Amino acid sequence: MTTLLEDLTFRGLVNQMTDEEGLKELIDKESVKLYCGFDPTGDSLHIGHLLTILTLRRFQLAGHKPYPLVGGATGLIGDPSGKKAERTLNEQTVVEGYSNKIKTQLQRFLDFDGTNAATLVNNYDWIGSMTVIDFLRDVGKYFGLNYMLAKESVETRIETGISFTEFSYQILQSYDFYRLNKEEGVKLQIGGSDQWGNITAGLELIRRMSGEEEGERPKAFGFTIPLVTKADGTKFGKTEGGAIWLDPEKTSPYEFYQFLLNTDDQDVIKFLKYFTFLTREEIEALEIELKERPHERLPHRRLAEELTAFVHSEAAVKQAKRISEALFGGGDLKELTGEEVLQGFKDVPSYDMQEPEKSLVDLLVDAGISPSKRQAREDIKNGAVYINGDRCQDIDKQMGMDDKIDGQFTIIRRGKKKFYLIK
Repeated sequence: MTTLLEDLTFRGLVNQMTDEEGLKELIDKESVKLYCGFDPTGDSLHIGHLLTILTLRRFQLAGHKPYPLVGGATGLIGDPSGKKAERTLNEQTVVEGYSNKIKTQLQRFLDFDGTNAATLVNNYDWIGSMTVIDFLRDVGKYFGLNYMLAKESVETRIETGISFTEFSYQILQSYDFYRLNKEEGVKLQIGGSDQWGNITAGLELIRRMSGEEEGERPKAFGFTIPLVTKADGTKFGKTEGGAIWLDPEKTSPYEFYQFLLNTDDQDVIKFLKYFTFLTREEIEALEIELKERPHERLPHRRLAEELTAFVHSEAAVKQAKRISEALFGGGDLKELTGEEVLQGFKDVPSYDMQEPEKSLVDLLVDAGISPSKRQAREDIKNGAVYINGDRCQDIDKQMGMDDKIDGQFTIIRRGKKKFYLIK
């Protein structure tokens, strides 16, 4: 039977560990409490956060107990890790609002019932009431300046500039680890590779505040996973339109599905290992499919289906596939619901038709689909105009309620690929 660490290694999810032998022994021996922090820098997590969430989930399925931490306090400070410039600080009420939304999202992805139920924590609960004197005397005295300056997150920012606020971030995150270790028995912190310096600083604080000797077996461990990059070296999860969010109001399930469906062939097997719970045998079979029948894009479809179902639902997968079929597979646009039309045509040019009826020629001109009435008539005669997927060559056509999908929208296509949404 494959162990958890063996599975994580197969999936390429092991970046660094502070004590591999000790951690392996601990995981094999007991149900380990582990945590990972999520700072509320926005009102939603994005697809880049998924790898750590899924890793917490893998630990939980293997019998361990996750402590997802929302950084209500650290989110007010700003983590310098991986940033070239100072973050803009948000007001406390804004961070509180973000924290509540992120809590709700995390509760969708982990089990909060059962013998190894996840426990949601917020570091504002212990840092928010700490005075400056308490912070400096009880925690700050354990941090040497040289030690802090040597951390990559600080060292890379020395030349461009770093405030004392962000410089202190590693102390606060270290105190989170110490507090959870002491009060809850949390023995493992996980995070992206950019968090290695913060994690090891936390381990050092635990050692010093617990009175461990230098050579003793550690009471806690650190584990990092790789930051997700694509084959071309760019960051995963970024598009021309911005980040791919986990909130369906910010990134619709259809957009989420399409983003994954369009994964590069060079990345798809790696992402199947990273982001799905498919077995080794299933992934290796899909790898063979990719080599032998790349045009069928079976691994890409499986990645999109598995991850969209995990983040949204099975119903969202079916909906995304219906929209995709209607748009690209010759399906019937008229079978879509109003919500599906909005998802599928979110980024196409749109026009609000105020009148209950309007001639097709006038509509094409007013909506900017054709530059003139003469051109509009030519487009219609030449069969270049489609209404809800059906070609229309009637220059006297009147547009009205009968042309609305779900009583709300009309989709006009000019040529092969130019879509317009009439509201």
